[in-house]
Amino acid sequence: MLALAGPATAQDAAGDPAAGQRVFNQCRACHVVENNGRNGVGPNLHTVFGRRAASIENFRYSANLRTLGEQGHVWNADNLRAYLRNPKDVAPQGIMSFPGLRNEQQINDVIAYLRSQAG
Repeated sequence: MLALAGPATAQDAAGDPAAGQRVFNQCRACHVVENNGRNGVGPNLHTVFGRRAASIENFRYSANLRTLGEQGHVWNADNLRAYLRNPKDVAPQGIMSFPGLRNEQQINDVIAYLRSQAG
């Protein structure tokens, strides 16, 4: 799966996975990142890099995310950055209640953390 993740960008390199794990703690109410972990209110984000949107079987995604997945939307650093900044910019009718992160360093850190969970 790492091959699908692609090379790290300069912005990813500025992220700190350990700091990202701390920021991600606010996401744990709905998401896990453990290999073979169960979905919660939100889908498991283990190996999210390179994964098509709305592609975890037996998870009930919003119609908006299912449409993105059908259109070939694949999670990468750029669109994860946009989603973490403001989920409604990427999926306007999505059901995730998280308002987004405003701090760019925290976004970079969470992306670095999620990338470190790629496999």
